[in-house]
Amino acid sequence: MISVFIECSNDEKALAVTLAALVHGAVEGLVAEVVILDRGSSDGSAVLADAAGCRFLDNPDLRETVASARGDWLLLIQPGARPLLGWVDHIGQHMAVSEQPARLRPSREYRLPFFKRFGRRVSALEHGVLMPKRQAIANSGSGQTLESLGRGLAMKRLNCEIVPASVLALS
Repeated sequence: MISVFIECSNDEKALAVTLAALVHGAVEGLVAEVVILDRGSSDGSAVLADAAGCRFLDNPDLRETVASARGDWLLLIQPGARPLLGWVDHIGQHMAVSEQPARLRPSREYRLPFFKRFGRRVSALEHGVLMPKRQAIANSGSGQTLESLGRGLAMKRLNCEIVPASVLALS
């Protein structure tokens, strides 16, 4: 089972999109919990997270939060990102046969126009990061963000797609 971690700051609409996409994983028994790490939101993110049954934490210590996760694996994603059909099976298969961190493939259908992709800095979480909990605990520190936890890892690319949050920002 996995714990999904999402870091947000005034991302209520984007958060709703991501939580809706994660429902299938919860129904299939893959998603044990969704943890929202809030970084000073003043919108309805807390109300949305509560209604969806998520753990909502205001400015938490990342190391303690990772250590308290219920899942043996963590999926780190951005608010607004949404995994596409088949993600539950692919992640489940990867967890069964590997201990290596992984990321999803960027969607071919939903992507930024060419010139918007050119020369921009890509977030470490743009395509999701799936990692074993014990590795996340070892790599996390107090005051750290999910972005820094997901950066610099050698990862396998899974054969399932994700629509990056950057695509949602254009709509």
